[in-house]
Amino acid sequence: MLLTRYGIREWMIITLAAAIPAAAGVFFGWWWLVGVAVVVWMALASFFRDPLGRRPASSDPRDLVSPADGLVSAVLEVSDHIATAGPATIVRVYLSVLDVHINRMPCDAEVLATVHTPGKYLDVRIEESAKVNESMVVKLRSPGGILLGVKQISGKIARHIVCPIVAGQKFARGERFGMIKFGSTTELVIPTTSVEQIMVVKGDRVTGGVTVLARLKKI
Repeated sequence: MLLTRYGIREWMIITLAAAIPAAAGVFFGWWWLVGVAVVVWMALASFFRDPLGRRPASSDPRDLVSPADGLVSAVLEVSDHIATAGPATIVRVYLSVLDVHINRMPCDAEVLATVHTPGKYLDVRIEESAKVNESMVVKLRSPGGILLGVKQISGKIARHIVCPIVAGQKFARGERFGMIKFGSTTELVIPTTSVEQIMVVKGDRVTGGVTVLARLKKI
């Protein structure tokens, strides 16, 4: 288990903040204070954890893996989406503050563009938040030419979307590309006409880079 590079500034601040009371505890012999400092550091630093060794649950290149850890909060269809330039099927994943917050690519893909939209910071458990909160859409193209996307949505506490990628970059399925800090929502956006099967339902727990959310039709 590592700490993600996307949170270097935060976990350094957390480490410094915990080190001061821990040092004071050692100096004065207040071992309870040392224990509290260690527990608090572990709790806060765990938000930036980056699990190693994740592998997609399927070797079929048509299978799209989850871009985030969390709970499937909705599976829906929309008549038009910026990522697909047409009708889209969306699998929405809710991330609590206890989940791993690294975002991963659903398939081998080339980045076409990133689209940032300023917005509100409603609680992500409110359905409206997916439409009105600050967001970042990553527009992708699969090796088969299918247009799809991943949408990072901020929340009431999560107000920092990290997406340090640019058009033209290529990623492998399950590869890390960013994160959202402190509770959020991530959506997988697929052209409806390309969907063969949605593999999850609302309420399912999924693992980023591992759980298959959907299967594309054969080209």
